[in-house]
Amino acid sequence: METQARQTGSQTDTQTGGSAIRESYQKFDPQAYLQNNYTPPRADFSRPDSIVPWKLNCLREAFSQGDISGRTLIDIGSGPTVYQLLSACEFFPEIILTDYLEVNRQELRRWLRNEADTFDWTPYIQHVCELEGKGSCAWPAKAARLRSVVSQVIPVDVHRSNPLHPRVLAEPADCLLSCFCLEAVSPDRESFQQALRNLSSLLRPGGHCLLIGALDESFYLAGEGARIPVVPVDQPFVSSSLQHCGFQILTFHTYTLPPSMKVGVDDVAGIFFVKAKKL
Repeated sequence: METQARQTGSQTDTQTGGSAIRESYQKFDPQAYLQNNYTPPRADFSRPDSIVPWKLNCLREAFSQGDISGRTLIDIGSGPTVYQLLSACEFFPEIILTDYLEVNRQELRRWLRNEADTFDWTPYIQHVCELEGKGSCAWPAKAARLRSVVSQVIPVDVHRSNPLHPRVLAEPADCLLSCFCLEAVSPDRESFQQALRNLSSLLRPGGHCLLIGALDESFYLAGEGARIPVVPVDQPFVSSSLQHCGFQILTFHTYTLPPSMKVGVDDVAGIFFVKAKKL
């Protein structure tokens, strides 16, 4: 009885934590989130220690190694951003974008339609073109390429056994990409690991999983009243979670925020980038 009570209490705590996260996301403001994280200093392309250039280089490097291929890539928890797909779009003829929030899916659709008042990703696209040796003037072609390969923008819930419910994939994806999602939607580490297992079900054996996430973060701000709780994770935990969920880690990079990047919108200590393969 005592053991059962402990388990029931743990489940109740998890459910309560999940409800608190869902409630906080109802106030999520895509424009505030973009302003907080995707403008200088965090997106200063003239600074080698800026966060966004580091992330873009990790992604470029991962795809340039030549072992990631296939037809379909699914981006899990896209948020209102597309920067994470700028290297991927050259390697996949189909990309599926997903997010839990309709406001984020709307923001993505507006960019895909090339509406005039959407967030300006041009400096990001130019930077990736330069990393790829194409020169910044090649950015319109890359923007067009990304828009052409995105086939769907659909809901996702990583805490479902089928995160894309009610949709069922005809075939598993060849690659999964997820940035700042699992730790920001999980009330505890156990939920993080279960969400990772759920995502694994979408990926074929031998397929690749690329994760970018926050290290030792407990919250971030995304608009008035939107203080989003985050489960703090570190490199050993992320590594062990991937291994327990049937992944082989191929690359694990970390970035430590310098003081100038701590701008008061979160308490993140660093960023991780993982390239892994499903066994």
